[in-house]
Order: sequence, then structure tokens, then C-alpha cells
Amino acid sequence: MVAPSPYSLIATDLDGTLLRADDTLSDRSLAALARAGRAGATHLVVTGRPAPRVRPLLDDLGCTGLAVCGQGAQVYDAGAHRLLWSVTLDRELAETALGKIEAEVGQVYAAVDQDGVDGLTLIEPGYLMPHPTLPALRVDRRDDLWCAPISKVLLRHHALSDDELAATARAVVGSLATVTMSGPGTVELQPCGVTKATGLALAADHLGLSPDGAIAFGDMPNDIPMFDWAAHGVAMANAHPELRARADEITTSNEDDGIAVVLERLFV
Repeated sequence: MVAPSPYSLIATDLDGTLLRADDTLSDRSLAALARAGRAGATHLVVTGRPAPRVRPLLDDLGCTGLAVCGQGAQVYDAGAHRLLWSVTLDRELAETALGKIEAEVGQVYAAVDQDGVDGLTLIEPGYLMPHPTLPALRVDRRDDLWCAPISKVLLRHHALSDDELAATARAVVGSLATVTMSGPGTVELQPCGVTKATGLALAADHLGLSPDGAIAFGDMPNDIPMFDWAAHGVAMANAHPELRARADEITTSNEDDGIAVVLERLFV
């Protein structure tokens, strides 16, 4: 018998949070999530990865329900293999935003995640994938990135840090897009106003759940809106300082089963 907990919704980021560095899930984390599930809590993955790159991990979790993907741009139904909701980034606005950023910092290297349950990740010459295990298709020129609807643009710079690139992008992009930083080497442009919190709120509403009963786990600044939405935000020990400053609690690192440490305390 699992004791009741004040949390009916567990929202977890993937990279740097639930996943270990080798993209695997620990047995301890899986057991803690299963225990919470038996107590009636719903687990929602809330990730920057697009739906096609999340599907194998949802299979490992035994998830046939919803997941929030693409930094909140997609609400994916794993059981039905379809998007309940998605929003795309206007490709002309994306090109304009890139031009504004490059006018400030010089050349950046770009990639895009295409919309849809089978969308591709396309990378232009010079762009290096921050997660080399994730599949991507290299194109010959930047214009080829815009061949189909996209959910976001990923940016890298040869010299600027992620924090520096994100700060400059925010300063010049304005309302053209939302700028996020979701991991090492991962500064992104997504549709204006779209965040993990907007996607999470849509998924929670669909499930009849509220932020009052939600606990969220994350490691990067793109998780801040999710922390602001949820009743309780837990940062990993390896989290970015900006997120740690906004967290209600700090747990151990993703390599040390930080999510399980908290859930084992809550669901005893």
C-alpha cells in the first residue's frame, strides 16, 4: 500500500533530469515512478525533444498517455501515436530572427525540428548536434531547413557561451519568437508565447489535473515556466544556476537518481 501524496501530477524534463548522461533510465527511477503511479499520480514527460525523438523513451517508461514535447509546442498522445495539439514556428519569422541574431554576433549554425509525429531534425553545414545519439539529417544549405513546417530552430555559435547567445537572441528577437536555453549547446527559437508551461497546462487540463497538485523536475532555464506553473519545483543538483535560484527544492543529480530521491520520500 502506497501512502497518499499531495501531488497528483509529476512533470519531468528528460535530458539532465530523468535521463542519465547515456540517455538511459535507471531502474530506481523507473521503480519510483511506478510506485507513484500506483498511488494515483500521473507522470508527464515535458521535454524540449520533438515527439519523434521522445517515442522510444516513452516506450521504455511504459507510457501510453500524453507527453509534452518540443518545448511545449506539441502535446503528443503516445498510445494513439498522434499529436493532440501542435503549433509551428512561422518560417519567415524564423529566418528574420536568425538574421537579427547574426547581425549582432556573426555567423550562427542552425538546425530545425520539423512538425509532426514523423518530423525530421535537419542540420545545416557547420551545426554540431549536442546529442550525437539523436538522429539528424544534414542538408546542403540553410534554405533547405525551411522545406516543411517546423516547431523550432536550434542555434549554436562557435565562440559565444549558451548564456551569451541566449541573452543576445532575447534582446534582438523580441516578439518574433520565444528564446530558450535547454541544455549544453542548445539555444532555441520557438513560437512566440510557447513554453513548457503552456504545453503542460494544455495536457493537464485534458487530464483534469491542476497546477495545485503538480510537482515539476528540471535542470535548465527552459524549465522555469514549468516551475512557475507547478505547485512545487525541484531542480537537480546539476541544474543551471538560474533554475536553482527559482526552485523550491534541490535534489541530487540526474546521475544520482535525483527524481527517485524525492518521489521515494513523497510516496512511502
